[in-house]
Amino acid sequence: MLKQLQRQVKALHRNLRGARMVGRAFMSTDHPLLAHIIPMRRCNLACKYCNEFDDFSKPVPVETMFRRVDKLAELGTSVITISGGEPLLHPQLDEIIRRIRRHGMVAGLITNGYLLTSERIQRLNRAGLEWLQISIDNVTPDDVSKKSLKVLDKKLQLLAENADFHVNINSVVGGGVRHPQDALIIGKRAIELGFSSTVGIIHDGDGQLQPLGEEERRVYQEMKALEKRSFTRVNSFQDNIAQGRPNQWRCRAGARYLYICEEGLVHYCSQQRGYPAIPLEQYKVADIRREYLTEKGCAPHCTVSCVHQVSIFDSWRAPQQPAAARAAAHANELVQIE
Repeated sequence: MLKQLQRQVKALHRNLRGARMVGRAFMSTDHPLLAHIIPMRRCNLACKYCNEFDDFSKPVPVETMFRRVDKLAELGTSVITISGGEPLLHPQLDEIIRRIRRHGMVAGLITNGYLLTSERIQRLNRAGLEWLQISIDNVTPDDVSKKSLKVLDKKLQLLAENADFHVNINSVVGGGVRHPQDALIIGKRAIELGFSSTVGIIHDGDGQLQPLGEEERRVYQEMKALEKRSFTRVNSFQDNIAQGRPNQWRCRAGARYLYICEEGLVHYCSQQRGYPAIPLEQYKVADIRREYLTEKGCAPHCTVSCVHQVSIFDSWRAPQQPAAARAAAHANELVQIE
């Protein structure tokens, strides 16, 4: 009972902060709303559809991560999400979370969940983590993904018992997932444990979108019904993707959304690494203003939902101009980080 009350109080505080950030987002377009930072490219798994990991990288030094967090605060960033790779492999992750919170920014974490224990969750509580997401791909592990409910259910129970932060469980369709109906089982289990549940359409190993089949579309629509009862999201983008339709929208990547790779370079997103590729330490308001008004050639078939969501705030204003020649030439390429 006490744990539930504590979560409700923290949720109310998060919502109030979120409301202030929404107001600020409408008032000014010169600051990022969301940034993803990568403190660790290495991962303890090797999902076949994923192009965002390796099996050898060392952790980014914590002092380097502090400088990046400080720079994002200087730019006026509202939310920082830590991802990877697998960020729980970073030995000083808690210090990075504390640094984010010290600046008044929201701190989130995307993890595969394998390394969670009761003690590790308590440390995340003490560090000030505000939300965590785990993407579960199937009920039983296979050669495409080991992120299965069978393996992770005990981790979810630990989160239900110990986490003070919000937990979202994302299930997926597309990208070679063999049993799309697993998404429904995963989503219902998440709600049963008191978490929010979402569904995503994932790309293949080359970062490309593959059209959903009939069964995948059916499962997707059923999952959207679960989402409406549990977690508010803007769904029109993925609805179109599920039907194989392009989206006409103004992608504000490089401005409202920043993806900071382990090398400290600013990219449009995880699937368009290589542009603008400016070191974060050199990123200025002028860069934000340029990218805010730059049309992205990859936007119509984009599957990166977090970029969709932050761009909603500016969908009604500031028409974009065609991308510069260099950006257009590379719009459909994924620059692999060696």
